Amino acid sequence: MSGHSHWATIRRKKGAADAKRGQLFTRLAREIVLAAREGGGDLSANVRLQFAVEKARASNMPKDNIERAIKRGTGELKEGNALEELNYEGYAPNGIALIISCITDNRNRAVAEIRHILNRFGGSMAEAGSVAWQFTRNAYFSFPLDNGDPDQIFELAVEAGASDVTIENDLVEIIGPVESFKDISNMLKSLHIEPEEAELRMLPNMEVELSPEDTIQVVKVIEALEELDDVYTVYSNLSISDEAMAKLETV
Repeated sequence: MSGHSHWATIRRKKGAADAKRGQLFTRLAREIVLAAREGGGDLSANVRLQFAVEKARASNMPKDNIERAIKRGTGELKEGNALEELNYEGYAPNGIALIISCITDNRNRAVAEIRHILNRFGGSMAEAGSVAWQFTRNAYFSFPLDNGDPDQIFELAVEAGASDVTIENDLVEIIGPVESFKDISNMLKSLHIEPEEAELRMLPNMEVELSPEDTIQVVKVIEALEELDDVYTVYSNLSISDEAMAKLETV
């Protein structure tokens, strides 16, 4: 099972934890606001907004909340402070590189809370650019295989521009250059597949594998960061081995 697949499993569980904490709607609304601000409020012409809204609907976010977030993004509704999308760079223990993606209305609060978490777990903030070079922005999709034809999915994904298609343990992951995002999205729609994750994601150029014990320590840092209200997601170059994954499932 690939490192990406292990992360997909962990993030699926993380999504359930978000819902329990009541943070999920806030995160989803912020994503909708930024998508609408970036590409307008027309779902048919804004793929990022389309997926943000579909994700919100799948999480049973009320229709009024979705519409209000879109209007806030397009500027029709003046509500709250302006949101910013920011990336901070840092290191977890054992030199694992982190890119911490935030959607916040207060950058001073966000960076202070991130620094506090990293220091508490033995990590550190990094200078801008000192970590980012280790990652490349890609289109990323993941979804359960269910009853789909893996050969057909592979062939059509490659035709749509995918650079990597992984099918393991009934989980499909598709990775491609940023410019392939819309074509891969349309391909999945033609197959009536709704991805669990569909986004532009920072993926590491090279992953680092640690011992199971050290892996658990790093995952705890990432989870603590993602519990912060301002943090949307955390990207890392950590590779999770099968042995580490087995231990994580018992933690």
